[in-house]
Order: sequence, then C-alpha cells, then structure tokens
Amino acid sequence: MGKNSGQQGSRPISRRSLLKGIGAGALAAAAPNIVIAAEKDPSMKSKVLGTGAHTYELVENWGKLPESKKFGYTHGVQEDSQGRIYIHNQSPDSVAIFDPDGKFIKSWGPQYAAGAHGFQLRKEDGVEYFYLAATSQHIVAKTTLDGEVVWTLNYPKEAGVYEAPEKFVPTNVAFGPNGDFYVADGYGQAYIHQYNKKAEYIRTWGGNGSEPGKMKCPHGIWLDTRGKEPLLVVADRANIRLQYFTLDGKHVSFVTDELRYPCHFDQRGTDLLIPDLHGRVTIFDKDNKLITHLGDTPGVEKKEGYPNLPHEQRIPGQFISPHAATWDHAGNIYVVEWVSDGRVTKLRRV
Repeated sequence: MGKNSGQQGSRPISRRSLLKGIGAGALAAAAPNIVIAAEKDPSMKSKVLGTGAHTYELVENWGKLPESKKFGYTHGVQEDSQGRIYIHNQSPDSVAIFDPDGKFIKSWGPQYAAGAHGFQLRKEDGVEYFYLAATSQHIVAKTTLDGEVVWTLNYPKEAGVYEAPEKFVPTNVAFGPNGDFYVADGYGQAYIHQYNKKAEYIRTWGGNGSEPGKMKCPHGIWLDTRGKEPLLVVADRANIRLQYFTLDGKHVSFVTDELRYPCHFDQRGTDLLIPDLHGRVTIFDKDNKLITHLGDTPGVEKKEGYPNLPHEQRIPGQFISPHAATWDHAGNIYVVEWVSDGRVTKLRRV
C-alpha cells in the first residue's frame, strides 16, 4: 500500500519501477537466507535490521556529496514523485537532492542553513511543494522542489500567546485532509497552530505541560489515517509519548510504550515509522503496538560527546540520533541523524 495520500500523491508506474519491483520480490524471497547468514556471521549483524516482513538490509555509503560540499546536522528527508530523495541539513547546501541510487543531483537553500529542521512534501493540484519549519528564522516557508519561495509564515500573532516573534520556534508541519496544515512549535511555547490552505490562521491549542492536551517539545506532527477517522498525532518528545488530537485540537489519547524520545513520523499503509532520537527507529502496527526497533543502540545518549561521537564509535546499522525517517515508494527506509557532520542511512527492504 502506498504512503498517506495527504502527504504524497500516487506515482506513475514506469518500466524502471516495474523492474525494481521484480528485484524487490527476489530480495524478499532471499530474506530468510540473509537473516541466517547474519546469525552465523557476527560482522553482518549490523547490516540486517528488523524482523519478518519488516527486514531491511543496510545500504552502505549511500548518498555521498561531492568533495566540495559537506553535510551539517541532518534534520529531514523526503521523496518526490520521481523517486528523488531530498536531504535537509544545516549547511549552505541545505537541501541536497539525490537519485534513488544515491547519486548527487544538485542542492539549494543556503538561507536555511542555520535553521534547517522540519521538512515535509505535499502535492497540491498536481504540483509538489515543500513546507519547511526553519527554527532559527522563526518561520514556516513554502517552496517549490527547486527552492523557489511561494510564501513565508511568521509567528501567529492572532494566537495571543507570544510575547515576541522569536518565541515561536517551529519544528514541523502536518497536513489535514481538507487542505489545512498544522504547525508544531516544538522549540518555542509548545503550541499547535492550525491554518487553512491559504495559510490563514484558524486556531491554537496546547502549551507547555504534561497533562492531557499539554506538551513538552511537540517536535513532530502527523495526520494519522490508520483508524476509523483521521487524527493528529504529535511526537510529544520531552514527555516521551505520542499524543493524539482531533483535527480541531481536542485531546484523544496517549501512547507511552516502546518509545525513546520520539521525533517525527512517516506512514506506510497501517504501519507508523518513528525516529526515536535516542538511538533507534521504531515501527508500530495499526494499533500502535511494536513491530520492531531498528538499529537500537541503548544508552547512546549517555555517551560522552553525544550526539557527535567520534567516527570510530559510529557502527553502520546502529543509530546514534535519528531525527527524521521516511519510507520511499518501494518500502525502503531513509534515516537522517542529528550529528554535526550529518549521517544518512538507507535501509533496503528485503
């Protein structure tokens, strides 16, 4: 099943995609042998992650930049309808674009270098756009896929909850089924702000706290369409929980099990992908029960220098600080991590 239609549109099936699909089937058939080989050879264990239908093989050295360019902290990752992968990071090449094989295409976005953070793609009337939550600039920007600015959204003065514009520090954006969008003020005052598709203010809710309806660092936000009706799910990170709301901001429920500083989300069918900042990526089923943890590194956040561990301590397939993750159209996973020189991992579905 494809990704949430509120996030990305359907993709045409090309000959190349069909061939890739055949290849994926062959890999799926080989998955048990890959797992057995990993069990026999300890050196392979970090290269095979997950379990059962959620087994992934590490693709090493995917997505290398030209020598003249370097990643900063890698914060966001998205795929467009052509299968291109976009990496959002804190560098003059704030949005770096790669083909599915990891070949660098081009980059843009020096103005977002200091505040790269939330990074979501939405198709509107057949055209794809990015919504960027730029923390250091205290704005949300809507751009084309090539970085042309459509509009910028400043702090919501109408909400009446900010003493100054710089108190608004957005970290991510979600999209409603009717064209509305929602901004999570994760590093500011812990509010959620709702706008219509014209970027006109509708309402605000939340604020700092631990009781129902309150949040501490609502870092990520997503339209969860896996239930009977769509709900907003918030990565209430400092409270180490997920919090569900109706589309008009009423508290519904919490999820607290099997989480470790949740950052954001992606959805594929009935599965929910959650980058847990403290050293792993988590996949939940339709009932928000654990399917698997990927690349789990318990206690990594307690290591000296975290998250900027020396390279000799970085083991491929073991995560340090996953900040964002996404499935592509074939079910492969891309993970970007909050480390100063960037870290991008591709996990091939097998």
